[in-house]
Amino acid sequence: MGKVIVLVGVAFASVALVGTALASHAWGSYHWSRTADEVTLNVADNVSSTWDDHLDTAIGDWSTSSVLALTEVTGTNGSTCSPTSGRVEVCNGAYGNTGWLGIAQIWVKRSHITQATTKVNDTYFNSPPYYTPAWRQMVMCQEIGHDFGLDHQDEDFDNENLGTCMDYTDDPSSNQHPNQHDYDQLASIYAHLDGGGGGSPGCKGKNPNCQTGVGGAPPFAQASQANGDVYVDALPGGGHRITHVFWTPLG
Repeated sequence: MGKVIVLVGVAFASVALVGTALASHAWGSYHWSRTADEVTLNVADNVSSTWDDHLDTAIGDWSTSSVLALTEVTGTNGSTCSPTSGRVEVCNGAYGNTGWLGIAQIWVKRSHITQATTKVNDTYFNSPPYYTPAWRQMVMCQEIGHDFGLDHQDEDFDNENLGTCMDYTDDPSSNQHPNQHDYDQLASIYAHLDGGGGGSPGCKGKNPNCQTGVGGAPPFAQASQANGDVYVDALPGGGHRITHVFWTPLG
């Protein structure tokens, strides 16, 4: 699709200060390497026409961040969603009765993200109760947000909506887009220039539902929310694949 979204510059230092003060929902220490004020990323469109508007909206929303410069490009991977070094692949498909609505996967060397994917599962989105624009938009927005290093602001489905797609809910009507807290967190995550390094990935108590070395690649056969929602797998030759799962909250 080749859409380039240009961000309006703001004073990066002041944004970083706000983010440091307010933000609190980073996904561990995972982030793309930053060598300039903005992290420049291609987001590949491998989705069907049903999802195109939702992907466009999500890319536009996340591009509002002062630290992300996103370009939407045409994907070539289809529903297989094979990762591509240096970019985010976004895909949809009927992945089966796996129990998940969407998954985000990042490949990391130490704490640096090197490639990422988002998948949304049409097996559920093609029928009630998830066959709605609101559910599609929230899940698309949230899974792409994970690919930048964000975690959830709240994981209680019964709490009042926070007005962000990074909030778990049974009613996505007002949780379809990022909010200012998400942008502040991104500014905090990317407030430093990278010269390398960072801690090795793992659960380390950051998420009580995180599991290590359990084969986190989809389709998570016979898995359920009780099995956790974050999976960490060591890869041959070094590095890790980290998977975040959005399970079906309504069954």
